[in-house]
Amino acid sequence: MATRIGILGLGKMGEALIKGLQASKHSKDFAFQATTRSIESAAEATKRLAVECHTDNQKLAAGSKVLVLCVKPHQAQTVLSELASKLTADHLIISVCASVTTAQISEWSGGRAAVVRAMPNTPCLIGEGMTVFCAGQGVKAEHMRLTENIFNTVGRAIALEEPLMDGVTGLSGCGPAYIYLIIEALSEAGVKVGLPRKTATLLAAQTMAGAARMVLERGEHPAALKDEVTTPAGCTIDGLMALEEGKLRVTLIKAVLAAAKRSKSLGKK
Repeated sequence: MATRIGILGLGKMGEALIKGLQASKHSKDFAFQATTRSIESAAEATKRLAVECHTDNQKLAAGSKVLVLCVKPHQAQTVLSELASKLTADHLIISVCASVTTAQISEWSGGRAAVVRAMPNTPCLIGEGMTVFCAGQGVKAEHMRLTENIFNTVGRAIALEEPLMDGVTGLSGCGPAYIYLIIEALSEAGVKVGLPRKTATLLAAQTMAGAARMVLERGEHPAALKDEVTTPAGCTIDGLMALEEGKLRVTLIKAVLAAAKRSKSLGKK
């Protein structure tokens, strides 16, 4: 029998998960429902995604084994409180709400359902995402395997302990924005040296993508791969010196720390 998955609050991430699972070799193992805020958007989503979409969260809970909570963090308590009476020990809640803890999810949902907290990032939209997830109350090994299978359809997924999740948010959750800023800066540099803007952006983005793939596929320390590019008295070492003078390394570290700190403070609220 197919696992019934309900997407609470269909948005970009919910759509990415549906499309990823529909395109996977395990597509027949899953059946979907989703909710949106309006009848109009539900009708449009039903047509676009070929899944049942409506506005009734309680109906969604009653007809689903797995509930993926995709609402805004400040909406999580209200949505889950409304569903609490419909949830049982047979339900699994997977929350992708940034900074919301498994303890909060359990409390707001009545404490009966198993809870997993996940932090995916936006490249999930093109199947190249990075998702980290952790176990909360009532989670069994089968729940962790199911969560990993779901998020592996839109990139890569790993499990960590919950105290690390704010750091995950600061690094991979917010990280695409840092990378876009670096690509934009490299593109501007290309324009400065005379390249057409589209060409400069292509060079910057593909260079970033290729370098990242090298790290993932070769499994070597980034410093070792950097040294392969850096020949004695060559061009690269001068560029690296300029980056060190501009404190790029420490600035990126500070960016991750600042975002992680903010994630932790939002969780307390």
